[in-house]
Amino acid sequence: MSRGLRNCNPGNIRINGDKFQGEIIPSKDKSFKQFTSMAYGYRAMFAVLDTYRKKGLNTIEKVIRSWAPPSENNTQNYIDSVVKWSGVSKDSILTEHSGANYIKIVAAMSRMENGVEAIMGDVIAGFDLQNRIMR
Repeated sequence: MSRGLRNCNPGNIRINGDKFQGEIIPSKDKSFKQFTSMAYGYRAMFAVLDTYRKKGLNTIEKVIRSWAPPSENNTQNYIDSVVKWSGVSKDSILTEHSGANYIKIVAAMSRMENGVEAIMGDVIAGFDLQNRIMR
């Protein structure tokens, strides 16, 4: 099982000053956040992507360049994989009403981060948790 799945952190969000619902504090992992469930791990991914959208990072290409910078990743491969697996073009503009696309994108990002397909029920549960908070 990958580190991201063990930590219920499918996006491999690093420890930082941000605090998320369902986060285990302190994390037992020295580098990455841990969550109480996969739904909360996915919720955190949706929360980060919502923050990105508000800052103008509103395409897969812009999102992945920030999420997985070239200094740490093969960013172009990451973008190409998320586009292929999600079926969303790299330059489609994502808005607050792009829920179905965000679900597909987050599932594809999880697959890239963990090497296995995401369990869609967990992804949707995370989206629902985030969506309740945004209302």
